[in-house]
Amino acid sequence: MTSTSNAGAAGRDTSAASPQSLPLGGLLALATAAFITLLTEIMPAGLLSSIAQGLNVSESLAGQFITTYAVGALVAAIPVTFLTQGMRRRPLLLTAISGFAVVNLVTALSDDYTISMVARFFAGVLGGIVWSLLAGYAVRMSPSHLSGRAIAISGAGAAIALVLGVPLAALLGRIIGWQGAFGLMTVLSLVLIIWVIAVVPDFAGQTREQRQSLIGVFLTTGIRAVLFVVFTFVVAHNVLYIYIEPLLQPSGLSGNVDVILFIFGLGSIAGLWVVGALVDRRLQSLALASVLTFAVAAVLLAFWGDVAQMIYPIVIVWGLAVGGFATITQTALSRFAGNSVDVAQAMYTTGWNTAVAAGGVVGGVMLDRTGTGAFPLIALAILVFTFVGVLFAMNRALSRAC
Repeated sequence: MTSTSNAGAAGRDTSAASPQSLPLGGLLALATAAFITLLTEIMPAGLLSSIAQGLNVSESLAGQFITTYAVGALVAAIPVTFLTQGMRRRPLLLTAISGFAVVNLVTALSDDYTISMVARFFAGVLGGIVWSLLAGYAVRMSPSHLSGRAIAISGAGAAIALVLGVPLAALLGRIIGWQGAFGLMTVLSLVLIIWVIAVVPDFAGQTREQRQSLIGVFLTTGIRAVLFVVFTFVVAHNVLYIYIEPLLQPSGLSGNVDVILFIFGLGSIAGLWVVGALVDRRLQSLALASVLTFAVAAVLLAFWGDVAQMIYPIVIVWGLAVGGFATITQTALSRFAGNSVDVAQAMYTTGWNTAVAAGGVVGGVMLDRTGTGAFPLIALAILVFTFVGVLFAMNRALSRAC
C-alpha cells in the first residue's frame, strides 16, 4: 500500500529523523503506560470485599470504583484530547502518568468513599488521555512500514493487564492490602515517568493551522467506517463477555470463570502476536479474519455451549479473534487520520467504552427475556453488520487510499 507511508508520515514530527527500526525501549514504555492505565481501571474487581470493608460500604458501592473510572474516561476523552492538541506530546503523556501517581496515592490514603470516588473519576479522565495518545505516539516514533507492529507492541501492556489484572489485584490485596495495591501503582507510575523521560522522544503538538474540527475528523474518509466496525464488534463481544458466568452455566463451568477468562486472555495474547507480525502487510485480510474467527466461535458456542469439553477450545478461538482487533482497527484509523490521529483515537476510545455499555444493556435485556441460550446468536447477528462494515466500508476506504 503506497499510502501507508504517506499516512504515517502525516502523523509524525517532521523535525525528527525517521527511525529505520522499531524503538523497542520507547514502545515498551508505552506498553507499560497501557498496563498501568488498564490495571488502575480493573484492579478494584479483585479487591471488592477489601475495599468495601476498608471504606465501610457495600460491595455494590465498592464496584462503583470501576464505573466511576469508566464515566471519567467516557466523558473526557474527546474534549480533553481536542483541547490538548497543541501541547507537546511527551509533556502531555508525563502529565497523565503523573496524574495516575497522584490519584492512586489519594485512593491508597483515603478512608472516605466520596474522596475515593472523585479520585477514581479523575483516574478515568487521565486514562482517556493515555488511550488517545498511545497509538498515535507509537506511529510517530516508529518507521511508517512498521506502524501496525508498533501499535501492537504499545498495546501489549493492556493485553497482559487484562489477563493478569484481577488475579494480580487479589494477590496484592492479600499480601499488602487494597490500599497497598493502589500505593504500588503510584510507585510504578513514578518509575515509568523516569523511563519515559529517558527513552521516549518528544513530538510537537499541532499548530492551529493543522488542527481539524471534531466534525472534520469524523467526516474524514474511513474514520466512520472504523468506528462503526469497532462499535458493533465490541457490542457483540461484551454481550458474551460481561455475562460469561451465566453463559457458562449450561456447561457446568460457571464456577470456573477465572480459569476460563485466563484461557481467553492467553488466546488474546496469541491473537495479538499474530496480528502484530502481519498487520503492516495484511491489514485488510486480518480485519476480515478477526470478524470471521469471532463468528466461528459464536456458532460453536451456539451449538456446543452446553458441552464442558468444548468450552475451552471455543474460548481460545474467541480470544484469538478479539486479541488483535484493537491493533487492526487502530492501525486502520491511524492511516486515515494523519495529523489528527490523537483526536481520532479519542473518538475510538469513546466509541469503545460506549459499545461496552451497550453490550451490557443488550445482554441484560436479553438475559431477562430469553436467557443466555440466545446470546451467541445475538452476537452472530451483530457480527453480520461488523462484517459488512469491514468488507464494504473500511476495506473499500483502505483500497481507495492505496
